[in-house]
Amino acid sequence: MRTNYLKQLSQLEKELITMGSLCEAIITKCVSLIGKSDLDLKDIKSLEGEINQKERELENLCIRILLLQQPVAGDLKYISAALKMVTDLERIGDNAADVAETSIYIKKSDNEAAILIEKMCEAVVFMVHSALDAFVRRDKVLAKEMIEYDNVVDDLFLKVKKAVISSINRDDADGESITDLLMCAKYFERIGDHAVNVAKWAIYAG
Repeated sequence: MRTNYLKQLSQLEKELITMGSLCEAIITKCVSLIGKSDLDLKDIKSLEGEINQKERELENLCIRILLLQQPVAGDLKYISAALKMVTDLERIGDNAADVAETSIYIKKSDNEAAILIEKMCEAVVFMVHSALDAFVRRDKVLAKEMIEYDNVVDDLFLKVKKAVISSINRDDADGESITDLLMCAKYFERIGDHAVNVAKWAIYAG
C-alpha cells in the first residue's frame, strides 16, 4: 500500500511538471504569432486541449490519492495545494490562447510595445517555470522570489501601456492594432498573477 502511495505522489509530481511545460510551450508559441499575416492557431488549440486534458487527469489523480490513501500532515497540504494549483495552470493556458486569438488583429511591427511584450513573455515563462519548480521542490525561498518577481511583469505592462499611449498620440501606428497589443500585454500580466498563485501554493504546501 505504501509503495503504491509513493508511486502516486511521484506520478503527481511528473504530471505537474508536464502540465507546466505545456504552459511554457503555449506562452512561447502564442507570442511568436503576433504580427504574422499567415496566422494558424492549430498548434495553439492543440496545446490548449492538452493542458485542459492534463487538468482533468491531475484533478482525478489528486482526488484518488485523497480518498484512497487519506494522506496526513505535509502530504495532505501538498496534494490539496496541487488540486487547487492545476486551475491556475489551466487558466495560464487560456490566457495564452487569448493572446494568440488577439494576434489575428495585430499588424507586424517593431515598435516599442511589441518589443516590450516579448520581454513580458520571457518574464512570465520564467515565473511559471520557477514557481512550479518551487512547488515540486517545496522551496519556499524560490516561491517568495517569484512573488516579488511579479513586479517585473507589472512594470513591463505599465511600460507597454505608456508606449501604446505615446504611439496613439503621435498618430504613427494603426490604432486598432496597437490597442490589441495592449490587450496581449494584459493577458501576460494575468499569466504573471496566476504564476504568483502557484508560488503561493508552493509556500502553503512547503
